[in-house]
Amino acid sequence: MADKKNFLTYKGKPLVRNGNTIYYGNMSDPFVIMMQITSSKQFGELDLASKVTVQLINTDPDVSIKEKIVKSSEKKGLYAAMDIADIWLTRALNPKNQE
Repeated sequence: MADKKNFLTYKGKPLVRNGNTIYYGNMSDPFVIMMQITSSKQFGELDLASKVTVQLINTDPDVSIKEKIVKSSEKKGLYAAMDIADIWLTRALNPKNQE
């Protein structure tokens, strides 16, 4: 029997961090978000992300490397990055529900 891991979630989608890289979404879905913290600043004893690169990634293994990155942006702070990440991922996974 496979051991199922419990991941931290944001708006019902998994959120996994590895170093300065954060993945948002299910790897089994057609798209996932990759966020890379490119710079941070000290706030007391904490390091807070000050610049975050957000990329919408196509998870299809048959897609060429050039076509993997669908959208890319740089945001100031993790809150702004998570905000755009959720919008992009929701739209990519539900193209019929776009306004």
